[in-house]
Amino acid sequence: MPIMEILFDIGGMLFLLAVLTLLVKPLGTYMNKCLSGQGYFLSPVLAPLENLIYKAADIKQDEEMDWKDYAKALLLFNGLGLIVLFLILLLQGILPLNPQGFPGFSLDLAFNTAVSFVTNTNWQAYSGESTASYLTQMSGLAVQNFLSAATGMCIALALIRGFTRHTSQTIGNFWQDMTKSVLYILLPISIIAALLLVSQGVYSEF
Repeated sequence: MPIMEILFDIGGMLFLLAVLTLLVKPLGTYMNKCLSGQGYFLSPVLAPLENLIYKAADIKQDEEMDWKDYAKALLLFNGLGLIVLFLILLLQGILPLNPQGFPGFSLDLAFNTAVSFVTNTNWQAYSGESTASYLTQMSGLAVQNFLSAATGMCIALALIRGFTRHTSQTIGNFWQDMTKSVLYILLPISIIAALLLVSQGVYSEF
C-alpha cells in the first residue's frame, strides 16, 4: 500500500477520534438530560409525541422495573422484532411496495439477516438494491437500525443504574428508555446527519 494512502487512513482515524472527543461533553450532557427525564430544548416538540406513545402502549411512566422485568421486556421486544423482520423478508414477494418484483428471501438468508439486524450487526449477504424491496428496507431493515441501537443504549442505562443505585431494586423502565432513546437521540442525530449528507451532494437514487 502506498505511503500516502496509509497516511490518509491514519489522518482519517485521527480526525474521527478528535470529533468524537469533542462531542463527548455536549452530546453526553444532552443524552443524560433526555434519558433522565430532565427535559431539553427538544422537549416542547417531542414531549407530546412521547406522551402519546405512552398512552397508546399503556406505559406507566412512574413505574420502574427490577432487572428481571427489564430483561424480560427487552427480550420480548427484540424477540417480536426478530419475528416481524423475518416474516417481512420471507414474504417480501407478496408484500406491497415491491415494484421490482423481488422474491422473498430464502429461509436461511431471511433468518440470518433478521438476526443480524436485530442484534445491530447489520451484516448483509446480499446486494440491497437488487434484493430488498422498498418495504423491506423502510419498515424492516431501517426500523431495526434504530431499535437495535436503542436496545444497546437501554442495556447501557440498565447497567449504569445497577452500579449507581446501591439501595434500589429497580433499574428504570425499559419501554420508557427505548422511547426516549429513539425520539430524543437517534432520530435527531439521523436527521442532522441526513441534512449534512444532502448538503454535500450525497443522495440515494431509487
